[in-house]
Amino acid sequence: MRKPIDGKLVLEDGTAFVGHRFGATSDARGEVVFNTGMTGYQEILTDPSYTGQIVVMTYPQIGNYGISPEDVESRKLFLSALVVKEVSGIASNWRSVSTLDEYLRSNGIPGLEGLDTRMLVRHLRTRGAMRGVMASHSESTDSLTRQANVIPSMLGCDLASSVTSAQPYVWTDNVTSLKAKWRQQDFFASAPPSHAHVVVIDYGVKRNILRHLAKIGCRVTVVPAGTTAEDILALHPDGVLLSNGPGDPDPMRYAVTTIQNLLGMIPIFGICLGHQLLGIAAGGKTYKLKFGHRGSNHPILNTRSGKVDITSHNHGFAVDADSLPQSRVEITHVNLNDQTVEGLALRDVPAFSVQYHPEAAPGPHDSHYLFRRFADLMREFRGEKSSDAEA
Repeated sequence: MRKPIDGKLVLEDGTAFVGHRFGATSDARGEVVFNTGMTGYQEILTDPSYTGQIVVMTYPQIGNYGISPEDVESRKLFLSALVVKEVSGIASNWRSVSTLDEYLRSNGIPGLEGLDTRMLVRHLRTRGAMRGVMASHSESTDSLTRQANVIPSMLGCDLASSVTSAQPYVWTDNVTSLKAKWRQQDFFASAPPSHAHVVVIDYGVKRNILRHLAKIGCRVTVVPAGTTAEDILALHPDGVLLSNGPGDPDPMRYAVTTIQNLLGMIPIFGICLGHQLLGIAAGGKTYKLKFGHRGSNHPILNTRSGKVDITSHNHGFAVDADSLPQSRVEITHVNLNDQTVEGLALRDVPAFSVQYHPEAAPGPHDSHYLFRRFADLMREFRGEKSSDAEA
């Protein structure tokens, strides 16, 4: 049975796409972006980095394996809306507890299916990510276009302060269901006794980052984005991790100041937004990409080893390579698709970062070694012998 045309997505340039609404029936607005991943939609839904965005999935059928509580990456769904070619009404997965439609509906997130997502993505690739409004098909396209044009731009917008944790907390993985035992036994439960204390600055952290730190034997404390260097050092950490998160890093001067005051005092590892903030703290600048990098198949060259990792991405900003002071910053990783900066290391202090997501939720596992590298950096800073982690 053909589903009715009852929903519409209108971009700021007036381009309209019609389809069938699913999930919540509320309207939505935000920056319209696309993700090329074939799987991992639940991790995408619960990634705080998608705050303020309407996400278009390029893979044609989404929802096939349903929803599993063990796969959430944060406390709630952060994106504005989800757009797919076809939503699966059947969840073929022994771990699933609900369908994607039910999950979105129960969390108040609207969806739109049945439109030509290929045409939409090609339009975004040509014109760049744009603001958009999702609403009822009966609403005027002209009216929705005007609404789209008054949505605040992602450029210059600090969103990390709106998604960060309200209070510091000690991380303990609460995945305890029988369905999660495979995951704990195979990957997380074998963590060695704690040997390092890591403070994670939460700009929108994903839980799998915290799990990986636990896996390498770290005791983990998470602190809000606005925490000062003085308060962080008072926790006596062995290292600091700068997390992923949404929005533009440039207005986050409070975070840059904190990082600058930590440089040289403690080993630092930055991921995604944390990478961009470290780049600014080291003297560089950032800029907005035309349509961003969002997917799980980006080839990244490690300039030290010559190896290529396939990696998971979700970001709309990048560090400007020409702005980095070469005397202080080494570019360690480069995106082979567009030559953007994907990793850097400071020459004078123990600090490094990557633009992509080594925790791989979702995504390939090629870059797990970066967590071991962070552990080695903390050992070396304490004067201990490091392991054999890759460069």
